[in-house]
Amino acid sequence: MTPEQITLVRSSFARVVPVARSTAALFYANLFEAQPALRALFKGDMDKQGALLLQMIGAAVGLLDKPQTLLPVLRQLGARHGGYGVRPAHYDAVGTALLQTLAQGLGPHFDTATRAAWTTMYTLVATTMIDAAEQAAATLTPPQPAPVAAPATA
Repeated sequence: MTPEQITLVRSSFARVVPVARSTAALFYANLFEAQPALRALFKGDMDKQGALLLQMIGAAVGLLDKPQTLLPVLRQLGARHGGYGVRPAHYDAVGTALLQTLAQGLGPHFDTATRAAWTTMYTLVATTMIDAAEQAAATLTPPQPAPVAAPATA
């Protein structure tokens, strides 16, 4: 990400922090309205889940200029999420809900440049997590034996 994009993401996220709880609730409302089947992936207290979501986003926002620290954390998170049943296609729904929520919450402060910066950030997060989940799944899947050819008959 460029320094300008990082600044836009950080300054817009600073506007979200004071209303984090309602932002998280709006995010999940948007997500479940668009993809009701995803509700089954979320167990337990949604207020806690929302707090964790905003905490994770805040940590990522804080580390955008430190990819050497951010990327390993995202890889660990992605591997865990794969174990929870999160699939690559789910990341598109989450990204859409995130951008929708930011647009609703930030209003005119979510301009074209800010939307583009958040899109870049989310793409980085999602692709890193998806790659890690796929790598983790590949290490858990035992190799399949090669098919044995039938003996030739004469």
